[in-house]
Amino acid sequence: MMPMKKEIKRIAIVRLSALGDIINTAVTLQFIHANYPHAKIEWITEEVFAPLLQNHPFLCAVHTINLKKIKQEKSFTLLKETFLKLRSLGAFDIIIDVQGLLKSAIVARLIGKNTHGFDSSSARESLASLFYKTTSNIPYDTNVIKRNSFLVSDALGFEISDAMLLNKEKVFPYTEMELPHAKIELPHAKSDKKNIALVIGASWECKKYPKEKVIELCDKLQENCLILWGTAREKEIGMWICANSPFATLAPKLSLDALVSFISNVDLLIGNDTGPTHMAWAQNIPSITLFGPTTTRMIYETPKNIGIKSPSDVNIFKINKNDFSIQEIEVDRIVKKAKELLQ
Repeated sequence: MMPMKKEIKRIAIVRLSALGDIINTAVTLQFIHANYPHAKIEWITEEVFAPLLQNHPFLCAVHTINLKKIKQEKSFTLLKETFLKLRSLGAFDIIIDVQGLLKSAIVARLIGKNTHGFDSSSARESLASLFYKTTSNIPYDTNVIKRNSFLVSDALGFEISDAMLLNKEKVFPYTEMELPHAKIELPHAKSDKKNIALVIGASWECKKYPKEKVIELCDKLQENCLILWGTAREKEIGMWICANSPFATLAPKLSLDALVSFISNVDLLIGNDTGPTHMAWAQNIPSITLFGPTTTRMIYETPKNIGIKSPSDVNIFKINKNDFSIQEIEVDRIVKKAKELLQ
């Protein structure tokens, strides 16, 4: 446990991946800044996620690594360069590993000695705790946003309460002036319909809502349904949905910062348990998250950010990637909640 309100001038946050986890950790930045307004906050992440963070007003630096490339290419040279880069960042008053994996713990320890993370009973990988100078005990089955928030606040000696999370500012408070290339025109001016973003992609097939049901959802909502996509396969599916529903429109290809702008301007987002869906909560946009093999533990539910869980049982310590029960969520159930939120 860190001493309460120690003088801290330089803070490192280690959260290497993935998109949703970075979003759910970034909420802590506004609270760190409020308690340590003069501290320099820096973030260490995988290179691919840097665009999401590099313009954040509370971050003075974003440091990138590429562990995925090192693993794929088995490059000793790149591994050595990464090692030297981390060792050269200079002294931090505290380094907080919010990921709790062996790889993130090693990264944190390479940066410096003043490391803080989850203890052996609550880290995702218990061996990670061996690399921390101080630790926090936060049960692994705790809501992930609360878990991240408590780890950070415990390390820095202040509290992040439920009331603070419910009344948070936008996690990514960018303006169109700061990100002019990310401005996306939505079809508000063309009709009196609401703009609803639909997320169809996910890292696991079992997290995806069936494309046939997405069409049914669009037809029953009868609003401007904007299909978000990331990969070529997702674009292909999105085009098929648009060809079969007069209410569906394919969104443009979006960079990470453009995604922030886009989601920040819709009226509602509906999607599975994946990064862009978490972005709606982060930006205080109404959202419905659909869960199959995971649970509502993965989001911070509010009156306007809700989860709908399939009937399957979930063991969070051993996720079943053959659980396709998300397919059993009825379209009418989603439509009912959507109409309530749009009011």
